[in-house]
Amino acid sequence: MPASKHSYEVNGIDLGGIRNRNEPRVIKALRKVLRDMPNYTPNEKDLQDVYALTLNALPARYAQSGTIVLRDPVREEQIAAIVNAAVVRIMEHPKS
Repeated sequence: MPASKHSYEVNGIDLGGIRNRNEPRVIKALRKVLRDMPNYTPNEKDLQDVYALTLNALPARYAQSGTIVLRDPVREEQIAAIVNAAVVRIMEHPKS
C-alpha cells in the first residue's frame, strides 16, 4: 500500500515515522541470501512475497525516531534463516 493513499496523522500528530526496526534488517538479509542464490531471479511479486513472509515470521519491533534500542531479540543469523525459508517457499510455489 503506497503511503500516499493513507494519512498517518491523528489529531495533528504524524505517526508515519514509526517503523518496524526489522524492515532494514530483513532487506539486508534478503540481499545476502539472493547473492548466494545466483540462479534464482525473483520477479517483483515474488520478492515482495518473500519480504512480507519474512516480516510476518518475525516479532514486530516498532519504534519511533530517537528511540533507544538496548538489544534486538532476533539475531541476524535467525533473520537470514527465515529469509532463506521464505525464498524456498516462494520458489516452490511461484505466482504467475
